[in-house]
Amino acid sequence: MAEPAPIESASHRHESGRDPCGSAGGHGHEHRHAHAHLPTSRQHRPDALISARCISLSREARTILEDVDLDIGRGEIVTLIGPNGAGKTTLVRVLLGLEEPDRGDVRRIPGLTVGYAPQRFDRDPAIPLTVARFLTMAVRADAAAVAHVLEEVGASHVAKQQLHELSGGELQRVVLARALIRNPDLLVLDEPVRGVDYVGEADLYGLIGRIRASRGLGVLLVSHDLHVVMAQSDRVVCLNRHVCCHGVPVSVALHPEYVRLFGDATARALGIYRHSHDHAHDLAGAPVGPSPERDKDSGPRVTK
Repeated sequence: MAEPAPIESASHRHESGRDPCGSAGGHGHEHRHAHAHLPTSRQHRPDALISARCISLSREARTILEDVDLDIGRGEIVTLIGPNGAGKTTLVRVLLGLEEPDRGDVRRIPGLTVGYAPQRFDRDPAIPLTVARFLTMAVRADAAAVAHVLEEVGASHVAKQQLHELSGGELQRVVLARALIRNPDLLVLDEPVRGVDYVGEADLYGLIGRIRASRGLGVLLVSHDLHVVMAQSDRVVCLNRHVCCHGVPVSVALHPEYVRLFGDATARALGIYRHSHDHAHDLAGAPVGPSPERDKDSGPRVTK
């Protein structure tokens, strides 16, 4: 995904005279879905950094997004989960104005600044590039600003190191620092804990939570993990072309097996998201009607 610049427009244009929540058409699917943080009238949330309503998008007769609503407010952490091909990346691009939906409306605060940390970052060892230089490639920042943001993410010791020399965990923190050096209103993190163990995952989630608290920014966290999420998330939104379900995570610190395996501090940073779908999906992701009743009493399971 291309790194977004500050966003000047406050509203995404939709076709004049048409109901932005009208049927997407062409897929024979008419039942209503649940929506994230949705007022009854489907009005845009006035205090949101980004407020999206009725977002639909198709490519080559294939539905990518269908009737999606989503709000991200200042000081909120929203975790977007879903399987591969669910439309998560496309939705993020639409939210940030990098892609035009076929239908729907996105409203953003004027001058919205976004800090984006990508899922993958390729390093070429043949190219000499220090961490300090990397942080200032996309934005003007003096040495004091670089030192401050590296201290904020716990990576002060790597400022003069070559980028290709960093460990995976160090690189993740540096990429996060690069997103923060823009002083964003909204931080978008695509798989920020990819490739780390549960302890490293908990450390990064704890760091993100502290950054949210100290800066008061909004956070959109994108994850392919359908179960273990950041416990401090205000809302977890499950996407599979449409919003399947949404809710709050349950801290795994409540589950003794997680505490025994990972320790109390780690368990407090992690949460389990329990799904409650009102329908199932076929292999292409299309809704096919009510899903079988799930065991509502089943808690998180840990393999010993």
